[in-house]
Amino acid sequence: MISNSSTNNGVMGFSNLKANNKGNTITCSDTTLGADTMFYQQNDFIGYSHIQHLVPNFQPFNKSIASVIITACRASTSKKYDYGNKFNRKAMNKTKIQLPIKNGKIDFEFMESFIAELETERIAEVEAYLLASGLKDYTLTAEEQQVLQDFKNFNWGTFNLEKLFGKSTRGTRLKSADRISGNLPFVTAGETDEGISGFIGNDVTVFPENTATIDMFGSAKYRNYKYGADDHIAVVHTENLPKCAAIFVTTAIHKSSHTGKFDYGRNFYPKDADELNISLPTKNQQPNYAIMETLISAIQKLVIKDVVLYANKKLDATKSIVNKKV
Repeated sequence: MISNSSTNNGVMGFSNLKANNKGNTITCSDTTLGADTMFYQQNDFIGYSHIQHLVPNFQPFNKSIASVIITACRASTSKKYDYGNKFNRKAMNKTKIQLPIKNGKIDFEFMESFIAELETERIAEVEAYLLASGLKDYTLTAEEQQVLQDFKNFNWGTFNLEKLFGKSTRGTRLKSADRISGNLPFVTAGETDEGISGFIGNDVTVFPENTATIDMFGSAKYRNYKYGADDHIAVVHTENLPKCAAIFVTTAIHKSSHTGKFDYGRNFYPKDADELNISLPTKNQQPNYAIMETLISAIQKLVIKDVVLYANKKLDATKSIVNKKV
């Protein structure tokens, strides 16, 4: 079901009702400020009210060609519309875009080849990252398979955060106007970009990688890099744990701290972190970090498997398209 949303390809949800619009087409809301809600729809769909269905009257047409057209539409409508002047059907019909041509005709072949090359570059970057980070291997070891099977039978215990990792540390207030541009990630409260509001060059406390942060709302995040933080952030010092165990602990922290108890009226502070109790797997009544590490490693492999297979498949497909053009 396609809505007026500018995210998730406009998909609002899914229905068992019969689709009333054909796929391999473009949708766009007529109540927006430009073409930000314009998306390619590969499958048949149901459109909400105010969704315009753009059906091509030319061939060929596919996702690659649609991507170029949508990008051209967004460039053409940028900053031209506002709340008093919406990008409605009349405005869509009057919109002119620029497309590549050859011999006086739209060069669809170039558009397909161009998008294929871009996809190849991006997938190659993903491939390189997976290789460099050690995530390309998605085969579960015997130990990882066993941990997944035994998960429901884990022994669990409750532990105080301060007793496990010492007192948490509070970041330092740094007003936006006082921030100097630099390379150090600066963590503030919020979910956007994992709470990173920018990159600074100020002389601030640099917190170590492999630690966890908890913001003013109780939202915990794992940090695998050095960073600075403002005074709405509590840092939990898990840096001496193995990486995957620290990720597990961060998840346990989030489950205990992000309960809706904290908001603008009542902020989460380091003292709250020190008082926080979390649930962890145990061995001999102590946290079993080894099993946490194995479990997270197994989960990473399960999650990354489809990404690796997709990257390999996409690279082969896009390379074959590009090679045909050479």
